[in-house]
Amino acid sequence: MEIKFKLHIRFIILFVVLMIIPGTSAFAKTVGVLMTADIQYYRDIHKAFIDSFGKDAEVVVQKPMPDSMSWTNAARKLTGIGVDVIVSHGAPATLTLLKETSDIPIIFGGVYDPDSMSMTGKNATGISSTVSVEKVLKALSEISKFSKLGIIFSKSEKDTILQVRDIKKNEGSMGFESVLFSVTDKVNKDELKGVNAFIVTTCAVGMGNVKDIVEAARREKVPTAALMGGGENSGIVVTASASPEEQGAAISEMVKKILGGAKPSEIPLKQTKKIEMIIKQ
Repeated sequence: MEIKFKLHIRFIILFVVLMIIPGTSAFAKTVGVLMTADIQYYRDIHKAFIDSFGKDAEVVVQKPMPDSMSWTNAARKLTGIGVDVIVSHGAPATLTLLKETSDIPIIFGGVYDPDSMSMTGKNATGISSTVSVEKVLKALSEISKFSKLGIIFSKSEKDTILQVRDIKKNEGSMGFESVLFSVTDKVNKDELKGVNAFIVTTCAVGMGNVKDIVEAARREKVPTAALMGGGENSGIVVTASASPEEQGAAISEMVKKILGGAKPSEIPLKQTKKIEMIIKQ
């Protein structure tokens, strides 16, 4: 009995040492996660990923603020500790990682039109979250006909520029003029005016401050739409987004393949199949 007790004590001590000594872990593999803070949609994808992935590896999460320096610092922290694979949520985080490493496998989700940004290649693959901009605009126009559409985007986020392009393609057929509102580190509610409706791109600053956008829209008495989920709980009227559950499950499947020895170049980019349209009035 005494020998067994001593063995149990030694095992517990060894486990604690492995957990607290820098550079050691009770897991054989480590998965890094880079997700922008305060973005509900990314949190939903991450939850779905964890629920599907289980506890087969240590998961280290970085939640930088939505600016280039924060994304870069967070990416360098993950590459610096030598993770085996990195999961990235959103285009800014993914593009930052692609600049920081060409060796560590990257699996991305929550990215609008990754093909146009040349994201796939030697060390990256994932699942697209592209939604139909045209369908969102039509749903918004059925609620309230608009002649001036305010587009909230960021000049520093490539995916939001692509979305501006796709929105503007519908100007002639739908009879509206686009009014651009570029945001950087914050949303200025006082500047959001002079339009008949707003659409929020996947802009990290915009979605991180979606309550301010909704407040400005209500002040102007105009409807809102978003190309990313999460804002519907804050008052966005029309939301279209790729299912976070599908995104997270697909990421989990790909990460497991990478940890099993596969290379990102062997895993084709997956196109989202489940688009959720939420209309709240």
